[in-house]
Amino acid sequence: MDVEILARIQFAFTVAFHYIYPPLSIGLGLLLVIFEGMYIRTGKDVYEKLTRFWIKIFALTFGIGVATGIVMEFEFGTNWATYSRYVGDVFGSALAAEGIFAFALESGFLGILLFGWNRVKPWVHMVSTVGVFLGSMFSAVWIVVANSWQQTPAGYHIVGKGMNARAEITDFWAMVFNPSSMDRLTHVWIGAFLAGAFLVLSVHGYYIVKGRYVELSKKAFKIALVVATVFSLGQLVSGHQSADGVAVNQPAKLAAMEGHFEKEAPADMYLFGWVDKEAQKVRGIKVPGGLSFLVHQDFSAPIKGMNAIPEDERPGQINAIFQFYHLMVAIGMFLIALTLYASFLMWRKKLFEKKWLMVVFVFAVLLPQIANQIGWFTAEMGRQPWVVYGHLKTSDALSKAVTANQVLFSLILFFIIYFILLLLFLYLLNKKIVHGPYDEEERDNRPNQSGMANTLMTE
Repeated sequence: MDVEILARIQFAFTVAFHYIYPPLSIGLGLLLVIFEGMYIRTGKDVYEKLTRFWIKIFALTFGIGVATGIVMEFEFGTNWATYSRYVGDVFGSALAAEGIFAFALESGFLGILLFGWNRVKPWVHMVSTVGVFLGSMFSAVWIVVANSWQQTPAGYHIVGKGMNARAEITDFWAMVFNPSSMDRLTHVWIGAFLAGAFLVLSVHGYYIVKGRYVELSKKAFKIALVVATVFSLGQLVSGHQSADGVAVNQPAKLAAMEGHFEKEAPADMYLFGWVDKEAQKVRGIKVPGGLSFLVHQDFSAPIKGMNAIPEDERPGQINAIFQFYHLMVAIGMFLIALTLYASFLMWRKKLFEKKWLMVVFVFAVLLPQIANQIGWFTAEMGRQPWVVYGHLKTSDALSKAVTANQVLFSLILFFIIYFILLLLFLYLLNKKIVHGPYDEEERDNRPNQSGMANTLMTE
């Protein structure tokens, strides 16, 4: 297999696996701030138990996230040396800022968050919880800024020529606030809040179904449901803003997302379909002129299509981009419908009468994670063939010394290690769910104490 394809697969695999955990850390961080804030305000034991319980799960996701993220930095040097040289000045600034403003803040307060109970005053522990949460959010800021610069470069000039060319920052804040960074950052944050909220909904929905820790779980479920409802609606707004930015800055990506080929013509919006690249047609259910209306508020407004883009600058996997994008939108709309329906039942005080709905929430934990993953797939595949949009192509960004066999061997090795880490994560997560929010002497003595994963597998 071609070394470029293998290197891309390897990086996509390691990034996708790593990206399971940071969104959970950010989302759980928000819920921890709310739970502990409720405890500080009310003094009720139930909120302290919730905070202590979810801190343990937060620590697990944080630890695995750190372990899986280190690999990518080495991949830049081994597989993508030309790319690393080209963007080193830009990425160096952004990643240094992450270390100073984000990781130091997060790790500095993490010890108090984990071990500070009964050792520091409640308000000091609350400050540490807020600090860890803000640190995780700031970390996302600098990673998204660096990635967004690749999508919409700004605040730089090019030094050198050919293989020795590299981008140097001329305006740090123009680099930070590049045309796509803030829209994409908001989209990523909201996706993370949804991932954390739905994990809380899943675990406490499971407890409610099984009749364990019911009163505590009802309180946690209601809080997480409010968070999930607000941010599922917010994601709709954020997604629209991001798409507007793509229409202006990356027309080829927008054309691939909706399978639009004509050079300058009104563009339809497809609910679902299949792109026939050779025939330059999409077969599916569509809203005529829908994309034109969303971008320009005019059903007849022209949208730049794929045929207006030079062939060597078009994304290759148009149908895959189309499918990933539409699946992400479909999941987003389902989450909106699900949370609004559950919120309506909560308002009517009938939420916990619907056992089937609790079961739906148990399994819905997967949906924000899937949406986060395929959203990144859409963004990165839609940028192709560029690794730095309009400047450096992916095929030119490879290391010249690395061979296909070397990349394949390391890919297999990473797959084995990451699979073991996934099993370890699921085992430890299930173990904490089995244990529940209470210590040994405080736990109820219900006969059904089986773990979440084991119970679901036997039903």
